[in-house]
Amino acid sequence: MIQDNKPKLLNRLNRVEGQVRGIARMVEDDRYCIDVLTQIQAVRAALAKVESEMLKAHLDHCIESAIVSGDTNEQRKKAAELIDLLARAR
Repeated sequence: MIQDNKPKLLNRLNRVEGQVRGIARMVEDDRYCIDVLTQIQAVRAALAKVESEMLKAHLDHCIESAIVSGDTNEQRKKAAELIDLLARAR
């Protein structure tokens, strides 16, 4: 991971953590289902943003480094990792 993104990603994850705690309180307080579901969607969107940033960092750093290195085995390894990750998301 690129160190420049680390504080930004950790900040986002801390906010997500707070949102999840808030959802738990909403459930404990028997809040209206649509309100809880709205917050769940917000958490999912926030996690998707973190995932997107991590993927971009991986492509910009790890994959690019493998390509620039000229090491065919490393290129294949990085490509296989990405393919496996995307296959698990299904």
